[in-house]
Amino acid sequence: MTSAPRPRFSVRAGLVDRVDEGPFADVPPHLASPLQEWVRETLSPRGYPDEEAARVLCLRLRLTVTANRTYSHTEALTSVRGAALLDVVDALLAYHAQKWPANGSKRDYTMAVTLSQILDEGGSAYRISEDLDGLEERVTAAVRDAVRQTLVDAAARTSAGSAADHLASAWSAAYGRLPDPERAYGEAIKAVESAAHVVIEPNNTKATLGTMLGVLRNAPAKFTTALFTPAGKDPISLVEAMMRALWEGQTSRHGAQTGTVPETLEAARAGVHLAATLVQWFTSGVVTRKP
Repeated sequence: MTSAPRPRFSVRAGLVDRVDEGPFADVPPHLASPLQEWVRETLSPRGYPDEEAARVLCLRLRLTVTANRTYSHTEALTSVRGAALLDVVDALLAYHAQKWPANGSKRDYTMAVTLSQILDEGGSAYRISEDLDGLEERVTAAVRDAVRQTLVDAAARTSAGSAADHLASAWSAAYGRLPDPERAYGEAIKAVESAAHVVIEPNNTKATLGTMLGVLRNAPAKFTTALFTPAGKDPISLVEAMMRALWEGQTSRHGAQTGTVPETLEAARAGVHLAATLVQWFTSGVVTRKP
């Protein structure tokens, strides 16, 4: 596993200083050739390059192809190096998923396993997304699995509205190959709004996280949680504090005379994980309205 690689013998024996084993945010030389070969093999489903697919990918990636040879587009893609090679891998995964959705063939499985092994063993900071449609940054397995379960649970409850879709979009924008912090944070807020709507403001079709916070502030006695609350304490205060932290943490929501400060990637990811917890609480019945 890349999270805890076995130290080299020379390091264990004290012969050399510790060597950087990753995770690598770029494409170091030891990863370049395997990834290029993976691109070539994936573009050759029938034993020869799919030049039409390669041409589409070159256009999407804005790669200039000047040579007029039989497989010039394929050669252009497989000759890319550095961070741009990650773009090629990401685009090829997306193209494959778009062209043959849910194919489930043996070749799809082999393709994914091969790429996963390259990224894992090579110490890449990236992994294949669950839908095999792109790259995303690695996250601790336990955290990733918890968010995945929340998506499943939210999707299964019609009362949660589009919470699962928004949370999935937030996750992709936070951990995908090209992170978009503002979109990730905005989608995280929408996920909570969707999940909490039926509990806090079921009759307000224009409810937002801000209006919901107003309800919790003005009528906290109407709500309760499954969490143990000491005598004399407000059972909903923790939920309100978490929702308020998410709402007030969105620095780019409104413009002003002063410059708008966009969310940082770290803040966006924190917001996504906070939203995942809130979505889980509202969809699982941890937070409820009193009869």
